Amino acid sequence: MEKLTCFKSYDVRGRLGDELNEDICYRIGRGFARSIDPVSVVIGYDIRPTSKALAHQLAEGLRDEGVDVIDLGLCGTEEVYFATTRFVSDGGLMVTASHNPIDYNGIKMVKAGSRPISLADGLGEIQALAEANDFGPAKTRGSLKQENPRQAYAERVVSFADTSTWRPMKVVVNAGNGVAGPAFEVIAKELDAPIEFIRQHLDPDETFPNGIPNPLLEENRAQTADLVLAEGADLGVAWDGDFDRCFFFDETGAFIDGEYVVGLLAGAFLGKNEGAKIIHDPRVIWALLDLVKTSGGEAVASQSGHSHIKAKMRDVDAVYGGEMSAHHYFRDFMYCDSGMIPWLLLIEHMSASGKKLSELVADMQARFPSSGEINFKLADKQPAIDAFEAAYLGGAKAVDRLDGLSLDYGDWRVNLRQSNTEPVLRLNVEARGDRALLAEKVAEISALITQA
Repeated sequence: MEKLTCFKSYDVRGRLGDELNEDICYRIGRGFARSIDPVSVVIGYDIRPTSKALAHQLAEGLRDEGVDVIDLGLCGTEEVYFATTRFVSDGGLMVTASHNPIDYNGIKMVKAGSRPISLADGLGEIQALAEANDFGPAKTRGSLKQENPRQAYAERVVSFADTSTWRPMKVVVNAGNGVAGPAFEVIAKELDAPIEFIRQHLDPDETFPNGIPNPLLEENRAQTADLVLAEGADLGVAWDGDFDRCFFFDETGAFIDGEYVVGLLAGAFLGKNEGAKIIHDPRVIWALLDLVKTSGGEAVASQSGHSHIKAKMRDVDAVYGGEMSAHHYFRDFMYCDSGMIPWLLLIEHMSASGKKLSELVADMQARFPSSGEINFKLADKQPAIDAFEAAYLGGAKAVDRLDGLSLDYGDWRVNLRQSNTEPVLRLNVEARGDRALLAEKVAEISALITQA
């Protein structure tokens, strides 16, 4: 039996050719059908050169199991989430590698109601079925039809913001030649607000002439930051390839780390939903915990990753959830993540406060400075993890293993975890108002990891 290494803890992600190909996608389609037993399934795909063909084979596998397929064509991940619920389908499949290198692709999956699928609740069974590849002859073929619910999707997204309160602004939007551009244009047409948009790389282009759209990489930020400065813009917004994540730049062109954006959005929701629950990941937490406490909300920790966050959102009926990796989740958007809703809410928040983005985050940045996520590519991660535990575990005031290892020393805190989607070890460090201490600990731990 062939072992399929493209199955991760909450999606499918693999190198094209040996780890993920058209045959594997066909088998995943049939496995999804056997495991979920759907009547109809929504499929969409991103702009990567292989995505359309991989999506076609997923559809073939589903149809050979008698499942009707609704094809959205080129779209964003959240459009698949939206369509799955809108068309009352039994599942949704999005072919995307998001921000991964060009030689990768993947599949994100949801069940009816856009509920997440992870290894513990369905993905493992789909993997086993695809690996066994014992499906037998095709059944009566399911149907295939094209649908484009983008207008309805755009109306839903715009409904999250009160545009009547917006003040005039100039906003740079950078789609990185991924699939955000077409969806953004429909959303922009729905806005009745005094916003001047400066568009950058909005046309989808499978060659990614301006680099893989991943603003978490520092080398990818200059194009957005430079345009913000050149245009005198109030805000910069950039998306990843499938636009389920968005990233922000203030009026000085400075990149705003994700945990501070989570804090701003949590505060905005708590201003309208007193006592509400806010979900957060355990990597960088102090700024968010402080804001939620002072705003009268309740912070609830969840393991990182979209399927875990979505499940926890539903469990506690949280109004909003955020990860420092720039995923933002909304109760009124099927408890799913969206890369389009956050910038609308941020403009509303800036308008209501009358403050610049840099001013809105300045206090959090000063009181709770953080390192940003530092990634280490290691052939064998375990020696580094063992060395870290040996050096730091004993002196910690609090230990948390919800997601990787988090250690709290009172005046500084660290989280070290293995990525669920990439072969890397991720380090995050935060401190209480002491940037020198932060820099010292980042250098100290980084040296230990690279020498292990």
